[in-house]
Amino acid sequence: MNTAEQLATIDLLWGSPFPADHGRSAVGWGGPRFVMAELAEHGGVRDLAEAEADADRDGLSALLATRWGAPHELSLWSVNTRALEYGEEIPEPWGWLSACAQDIHLWTVGERWVALAVSRQGDGRPYQLLAVITDIPPP
Repeated sequence: MNTAEQLATIDLLWGSPFPADHGRSAVGWGGPRFVMAELAEHGGVRDLAEAEADADRDGLSALLATRWGAPHELSLWSVNTRALEYGEEIPEPWGWLSACAQDIHLWTVGERWVALAVSRQGDGRPYQLLAVITDIPPP
């Protein structure tokens, strides 16, 4: 997906109703009160793939900042720790996102939250640039 397609996907997700049930869609997956889209994927040499994915996030974040202002940069480390070590029930999409992404760029747009994240799901799996739209505030 090129940058124009990524922005169009974010606009589509932001302006659409949330799905009634959990499942996949043409651009990603979602459930009640959230949707996610896979905007880019980077594989190969781990350090290079990570740097490319982070650069994609930062570039797209800069474009979105011209619309919505500078993003809040939020670490998800403590959210994941609360779930794993203390058994706290973290609402979706934040529970899943905190398990695969270290941090997010986050905006409040109307009644919804828009986040960009780089998914780091383990060795051998590609890094993914994700867009997440939800009406559930981050924990």
